[in-house]
Amino acid sequence: MRPLAERMRPATLDEIVGQRRLLAEGTALRTAVEAGKVHSMVLWGPPGCGKTTLALLLARYADAEFKAISAVLSGLPEVRQVLAEAAHRFDGGRRTVLFVDEVHRFNKTQQDAFLPHIERGTIVFVGATTENPSFELNSALLSRCRVHVMEAVSPDDIQDALRRALADPERGLGDRTLHIADDLLRLIAVAADGDVRRALTLLEIAAELAGEGGEVTSSTIEQVLADRTRRFDKGGEQFYDQISALHKSVRSSNPDAALYWLARMLDGGCDPGYLARRLTRMAVEDIGLADPRALQMAIDAWNTFDRLGSPEGDLALAQVAIYLASTAKSNAAYMAFNQAKRDVREYGTQEVPMHIRNAPTKLMKELGYGTGYQYDHDAEGGIALDQTGFPDAMGERVYYQPVARGLEIKLKDKLDQLRAAREAARAARDD
Repeated sequence: MRPLAERMRPATLDEIVGQRRLLAEGTALRTAVEAGKVHSMVLWGPPGCGKTTLALLLARYADAEFKAISAVLSGLPEVRQVLAEAAHRFDGGRRTVLFVDEVHRFNKTQQDAFLPHIERGTIVFVGATTENPSFELNSALLSRCRVHVMEAVSPDDIQDALRRALADPERGLGDRTLHIADDLLRLIAVAADGDVRRALTLLEIAAELAGEGGEVTSSTIEQVLADRTRRFDKGGEQFYDQISALHKSVRSSNPDAALYWLARMLDGGCDPGYLARRLTRMAVEDIGLADPRALQMAIDAWNTFDRLGSPEGDLALAQVAIYLASTAKSNAAYMAFNQAKRDVREYGTQEVPMHIRNAPTKLMKELGYGTGYQYDHDAEGGIALDQTGFPDAMGERVYYQPVARGLEIKLKDKLDQLRAAREAARAARDD
């Protein structure tokens, strides 16, 4: 009556597929597990990569009691009860491996409840999470546990697990004499998206559709995989990793990679409005004045999507992503603005120099407001070179440093000449 994925759960370390970096022969963790010397840990990895299985094997190799709770279903009273039972068991000379699934869903108080029991050795704590422990678990718990990163299982390894299930007559489907071609098995392995449990579930559905001693055909697989989706967490680390990948692909002028990550996020259900906002941010932060058209194109794409919606409006976002990645880049304006903000914080509330103050009233003119101001349009070349725009306490500053790319090549040439002329004018005035 148990699902195939549960029946085929590995009974030894050798049966685990994938995770070679962590569990290959001679690795520190494998050596410790095989010796029964287990430690408290956090297993961080995507769904179906083997976190629960590894926790079960830790208890089995260490000859310890295995207890599991879920942070989704359990509250503090249940946690206290399990810990009390573990303490009683410990007093009797037997250890407990306590597996806490979705541990990131526990709040700080609930996480703190484990700390004294981990320190005394009452439990070997094994927390499983799909989220980055650095963000989701408190530092006190992390300091008492070792974090092991588990990876999504490759299609090749998943295919091996599927073959094992097809061949095993006791736990798997070996008694059904099913027929399935390798290329169709590969489709299931790829569709599982790194999740062995999902792959076994898909295989079990295909077997049920094929019937006893039947053949799993391409039409069967088409039915099974009709509604498959890729892994995507709209609020978790995977979300931020993918938007980071999109932004950095644009920044590194790789339109193909940018298009891929945009498609991945749209496929995963990311809000297109959020993507439009981030693409606009890239236009001002990474393209800047090297190509001022980029900002207008980003705004236009955003407006187009608002008018058309998905899927028609998705193409507007794709077009602007390609353009942003392909055009000239400059973060000079972004860096200049950050430097100006730093000076604002450092120098505080500086007075506006008298010569550039506004003087709309007679009293203000009598007080010297606007005195000495040079009207640039009356100056030679249209610029009063020996006139500063900064507070006296700061002196002249240079924030904006155009790069030699795109339109900023011309801006750089002009500003270099102008700044040199201003410096010469100030030097002549001081002499």
